[in-house]
Amino acid sequence: MAFLEKVQGLTSAQAQTKLKQDGPNEVAMKQTTFWGSVLKRLWEPSAWILEVALLLEFALGKWVQAVFVLLLLLFAAVNGAVQEKRASKVLGNLTQQLVPLVSVLRDGQWQQVPSKELVVGDVIRLKSGDVIPADVEILTAPLEVDESSITGESQAVKHDPNATAYAGTAVEWGESLAQVTATGKNSRAGKTITLVSTSQSPGHLQKLLGKVIQYLAILDAVLAVILTIAALIRGENILALAPFLAVLVIATIPIAMPSSFAVANSVEARTLSREQVLVSDLTGIQNAANLNLLLVDKTGTITANKPEVIKITPIGKQFSDQQLLTLAVSATDFKAPSEVDRAIQMAAHRHQAQPLTGTDNLLFNPQVGYSALTVPVNGKSARIKLGSYHVLTGHAADKNVLGRQVALAVDDQVVGVFTLQDQPRPDSAKSIAAIKARGVKVIMLTGDGQATAQKVATEVGLDGQVISSADLAQKPQLAQLAGIADVLPENKLAIVKQFQQAGYIVGMTGDGVNDAPALKQADVGIAVKSAVDIAKKAAKVILMVDGLSRIVDLLDSGHRVYSRMMTWTITKLARTAELTVLLTVGYLVTHFFPLSLNAIVLVAILNDLVTLALGTDNTTITTHPETWNLGKLSRLASVFTVGWIVTGIVFGHELVASGMAHGQVSTILFLYLLFSAMLTILMTRTKKFFWQSRPSNGVLTAITLNCLLAIVLSVTGVAVTAISWAWIGIVFVLVLIVGIILDAIQVGFYQHK
Repeated sequence: MAFLEKVQGLTSAQAQTKLKQDGPNEVAMKQTTFWGSVLKRLWEPSAWILEVALLLEFALGKWVQAVFVLLLLLFAAVNGAVQEKRASKVLGNLTQQLVPLVSVLRDGQWQQVPSKELVVGDVIRLKSGDVIPADVEILTAPLEVDESSITGESQAVKHDPNATAYAGTAVEWGESLAQVTATGKNSRAGKTITLVSTSQSPGHLQKLLGKVIQYLAILDAVLAVILTIAALIRGENILALAPFLAVLVIATIPIAMPSSFAVANSVEARTLSREQVLVSDLTGIQNAANLNLLLVDKTGTITANKPEVIKITPIGKQFSDQQLLTLAVSATDFKAPSEVDRAIQMAAHRHQAQPLTGTDNLLFNPQVGYSALTVPVNGKSARIKLGSYHVLTGHAADKNVLGRQVALAVDDQVVGVFTLQDQPRPDSAKSIAAIKARGVKVIMLTGDGQATAQKVATEVGLDGQVISSADLAQKPQLAQLAGIADVLPENKLAIVKQFQQAGYIVGMTGDGVNDAPALKQADVGIAVKSAVDIAKKAAKVILMVDGLSRIVDLLDSGHRVYSRMMTWTITKLARTAELTVLLTVGYLVTHFFPLSLNAIVLVAILNDLVTLALGTDNTTITTHPETWNLGKLSRLASVFTVGWIVTGIVFGHELVASGMAHGQVSTILFLYLLFSAMLTILMTRTKKFFWQSRPSNGVLTAITLNCLLAIVLSVTGVAVTAISWAWIGIVFVLVLIVGIILDAIQVGFYQHK
């Protein structure tokens, strides 16, 4: 007590003075300016290809073509910078919302302040689950700290009083006061402590589309080799061919895909934040579209997490109910009580049982399974333990007992059992029904016995059998499960892995220290409102309201992102194959490129302008998890690819055979490629006929402006050879007729599926 009296902390005035002197407890991230971002994109492999093509065009004296290569080069750089800025702005806002709060002693009072406002000399309270916000000196009690963030070692390290613990590490067990010794850039970590993940692994959809990019690169390489060999055999100028090949590569390979994904995800992250759902890892949104299994913690998520002691069962006749409560409440934590602690404390208050003063206090440790305290019992010193029935008795809890059993032992002899019971939240049944309506299987996880778990599962509409975690080794049928009982915190990681190995895309809710590994392993880890910092840091999504209702919003956001990205992907595959094959076949057959370099650049830029608007397109929410694969994706894309290529080859052949000038052929094919790409976007964004689903104003405006600009250029002869209005009408009608046929095939594809 004398020591604690010396630990007064700082006054608010002292803290403000230090904050002005040392700055906030964060490291200012190096901000790249917009034009700096543009310049960065002008010095990377994709830009080098265009820059070589630009120099070749200048060397050949083709000044107009050189200007268009420069236009494509600048467009790609500016487009990437714009999308990066949009995504980073959303992530920056999320980071601000997810700054951890710290319990700090100021003006002699404990208060919650954002971690970035900590200063050297502040006294803070650390407990299990906290991410240490600054370098600190441990003051009052030992802590077990996970230092893997700075050492890479997964084994927790014990720090005794007077030892130093570092910013960014996490308290696995214990509670202690600590004094801040270094903040921000002066801390060992030297980085901002945030709950937002900045190193994100690719989601399932990104991995799929990564393969698409590889195949497009292979296609380009093969066609480039064919064109080069043909030019050598014919004795044609290779240098004149090189710029076409360079522009073709840039126009077909989706180099900007990562930034496009970031924007699509960040748009939904911003929407979710308004619904009190914070996304700390953007891949959590896109993975939500594939989610087909959700593991839900019973306590605090399905139930209200306000258990009450409904029964006290003495073992033997040594102690009365009130005496058992006196001993039990003495072993609870009054500073940071768990829900079990609160239930015992409330029961003790009702029975007027006062806690005893003891020594050698051991706070509850999940790895040990109990809390402990040495107190006087019947005139002599005794060690009392309060915790897991299984740990203290050596036997499994009674499966027929409706409630959670907590045991009390005196000198390792069990003297009483407390039965606790929690009630489902009023909105749990409705929320679970809504999640199930999205095609997601929901399984409840609980440390309670099977009887209690079955009762709760039935009350909230989870149909099926509740099994013990020990029975998972027998690999039960998922469709028959409503819940898994007798789950220890350390079992959850193994459960998540088992279902993933069985082929499921797994989501999981959690709140505790021991939930963190499972939340990190899950495809969509969801930390609930009451989660400790470690759990929030491990999760991809953080709920800021109680219950499960907001998970439906997450699923819907995932489907919207998926739908928009699939529109982008199928369109990209179709128009890439269409452009490359038409150019290759045209060159091989006619000895000239049927599309001018200017026209290729215009097609690439105008197509990408539309993709900028796809992130806000209207979508239809599906009621089943998405199960796309590369084969299925390729089959659907091939419908449009083959249709547009065959039509384009036949159409182009007829134009050349009629003796039309090369420049006019190029302009007509330019319009054909652009009109067909715009119509493909309208068709692939819905599973119905394209006229039955209205796109967003942004997408509709972009498509309309693209088509109008292409028509104006074609009529006026700016950048392309002028053609008549009659030819514009012919191209428009041809594309519309072929498009309706292809759309009918696509609708049939979905209906057959």
